[in-house]
Amino acid sequence: MGMRRGMDLFGICLLGTVTALGGGTARDVLLGHYPVGWIAHPEYLTFTIGAAIVTGFIARHLHHLRMVFLLVDGLGLVAFTVIGCDVAMGMGAHPSIVVLAGVITGIFGGLMRDVLCNQVPMVLQRELYATVALFTGVFYVGMLWLEINTTLATLAALGSGFLFRVLAMTFSWKLPDFNGKDIRGLE
Repeated sequence: MGMRRGMDLFGICLLGTVTALGGGTARDVLLGHYPVGWIAHPEYLTFTIGAAIVTGFIARHLHHLRMVFLLVDGLGLVAFTVIGCDVAMGMGAHPSIVVLAGVITGIFGGLMRDVLCNQVPMVLQRELYATVALFTGVFYVGMLWLEINTTLATLAALGSGFLFRVLAMTFSWKLPDFNGKDIRGLE
């Protein structure tokens, strides 16, 4: 996205870092979970910057692989959601906060990226993205509440969340929008 916005290498690295680490950072700050993940593990920051640089150089040659990028993004969404749930659960948070922490971890980096690029965030539009994160978090926490083995619960949540995202993209499933066209006085 940074290249389409005419950003330089610093801008591309900033966007990549915010996208990859922003959700976990927001979650950690909101939960009071310190040190923040990438501060405790600076290799996350190094890897993210390296990935942004590599992506910046090769993306213009890989535009035909858009679906691959979307699939990888879908995997990242559900994986970060489960990770966020695990962090909050490890802190003893209430199940509703556990799910919310998972959703924040999964979606907030992309939301901040879109804001930095002066776009309405995708998660605030009709796309089933935040809904997939919510589904994944509820499914995962529900499986653990039922005392399903953690590995099985993780794999089931990842698989079902990813399948939901792929089906939503494949069949263009969308949430209804509320644009005010049908509300008197908002014309």
